[in-house]
Amino acid sequence: VIDSVDFSYHRGISHGQQTIPERPQTQKYVGSSLSHQSAYLHTTGEAIYVDDMPSYINTLYAAPVLSTKANARIKHIDIDDASKVAGFVSFVNYTDVPNSNKLGNILPDEEVFVSSIALCVGAIIGLVVCESEHAAKLAANLVKIDYELLPLRIFSIEDAIDHQSYFGDEICLQRGDVEKVFLDAEHVLEDTLFIGGQEHFYMETQSCMVVPSNDDQEINIYVGTQNLTTTQELIALVLGRDVNRITCHVKRVGGAFGGKETRSLPLCAAAAVAAVKLGRPVRLNLERRVDMSITGHRHPFKIKYKIAFNNEGRFLGLDVQMWSNAGCTLDASQYVMELSMLHMGNTYKFPNIRIRGRVCKTHLPSNTAFRGFGGPQAMLACETIIEHIAAYLKCDPFTIRCLNLFKEGDVTHYGQILELWNVPRILDELTKSSDFIQRQFNVREFNRKNMYRKRGISMIPVKFGIGFTAQFLNQAGALVHVYKDGSVILTHGGIEMGQGLHTKMIAIAAEILACDIDRIRISETATDKSHNLSPTAGSTSSDLNGMAVRHACEQIRQRLDTLIMDNNVHISWEDLIKQAYFARVDLCARGFYITPNMLDGGFRKN
Repeated sequence: VIDSVDFSYHRGISHGQQTIPERPQTQKYVGSSLSHQSAYLHTTGEAIYVDDMPSYINTLYAAPVLSTKANARIKHIDIDDASKVAGFVSFVNYTDVPNSNKLGNILPDEEVFVSSIALCVGAIIGLVVCESEHAAKLAANLVKIDYELLPLRIFSIEDAIDHQSYFGDEICLQRGDVEKVFLDAEHVLEDTLFIGGQEHFYMETQSCMVVPSNDDQEINIYVGTQNLTTTQELIALVLGRDVNRITCHVKRVGGAFGGKETRSLPLCAAAAVAAVKLGRPVRLNLERRVDMSITGHRHPFKIKYKIAFNNEGRFLGLDVQMWSNAGCTLDASQYVMELSMLHMGNTYKFPNIRIRGRVCKTHLPSNTAFRGFGGPQAMLACETIIEHIAAYLKCDPFTIRCLNLFKEGDVTHYGQILELWNVPRILDELTKSSDFIQRQFNVREFNRKNMYRKRGISMIPVKFGIGFTAQFLNQAGALVHVYKDGSVILTHGGIEMGQGLHTKMIAIAAEILACDIDRIRISETATDKSHNLSPTAGSTSSDLNGMAVRHACEQIRQRLDTLIMDNNVHISWEDLIKQAYFARVDLCARGFYITPNMLDGGFRKN
């Protein structure tokens, strides 16, 4: 016991091994390690984000006036003190909205500005617009709101269950007969798991700049978002203008992780209303404390499970009830619940399974997309079930995992046949290469000899589905222009937010066009260059946009190849492009791609 306490920890040098498949000799760029296109700009601090952009002449600055009460009626707004701040220009609220005050990714259930009842703390009541950012923030804090508190406030999942406060009906996925299995099973365990939320904590807070053009009703919006087309469409709706009058631009985003898929929309719409009302550019940048308090988080979950298994630990049946805390509007919460239900089984076979999900409506800021989109919550629950079984049977959880792994050709609970199923092989190879069994034994010995200090080791497989559950989103386009000097401008529908998407797209284009990678450039993602864009989300963007880029570049390359003869097979890229121009070859192409053979999740309503 004393030895366990009196110990100076020394950590040795970590070591590891990464296995990278050998790049085919026919490929120069794809499969190679390439520097991020903006790596030097990131390192030196010269990369331009929305808040770094120079302001237009006569630019105004907005700061939000936020509700400090949940489920409260707005009785009176007093802006007298705010209007006395030097540089005060205007207070903008729902009365200034030209067309629709409603927003929504699935349902139009969110207001741009609170018209009567503030559903949550942090709801946008209005914007204070001033000549400087400092003045706007100062004035916003001076606005006084008189509230009437309404009798019911629901904050937790338990509150929502007690008051039957839900969005929509219960959804269910079922395979086999779980009720019969529970009657005959050798062992049955039950428990409930609570999983908390999580802040996105992207480095760049929510920000936008809206620039109106008073002569032709065009609006240019510079915004940090993952979701350009939805931004374009909803602002067109709010302003009552055709979508072709709204152009949204993204140079780069300073991190997002799902937090800028939908939660940038209300702020951008509010700034657009202010810009149109005043006829001047308006900037809106949230402070960190405000961003963290109003823009939503990962969905908290309550997961109740009942598992049937035999003496070996082999699964026989699983019954799961899931509740998520959506907050005060639906946002993407329905899709989050669906994806969570799809991931409940992780890499394991449950011969009989029933999963039921409810999306809870509460008086919190609307929760939203977050990396994994409901999958991590479900997989955590699945692994917790395994740990529960292992503790009950007094055996190693790793044994339970290996015993219940899917095999090639098995069918998941949502009806997908597992082809090219490599998880068992990977797990076996990792067990050997990591010396997992011996290290596991060493950990047990250490824990047996030490009362107060413990060690742990675990190996957990993960199965994550790629793609949007809304099938229509699984599409992408790309546009490629080759100029006479051989330089290339590439546009696609994905958003660069630090993950290196633009770098990958440039590599694909250089590979297909057979030109030097330095000749290709991506300026921005914008809705006047790429239309009807899907969000950069769901781990899909490299695949969707990459295939669209490939399709566009293949068209140009095929046209160029018709000019190559035996006597000019070694012609340079620049000379080939000049020759193509004089031969009147089209040096522009648009590519398009849709994900083939998409699987319907098989959801049904009870």
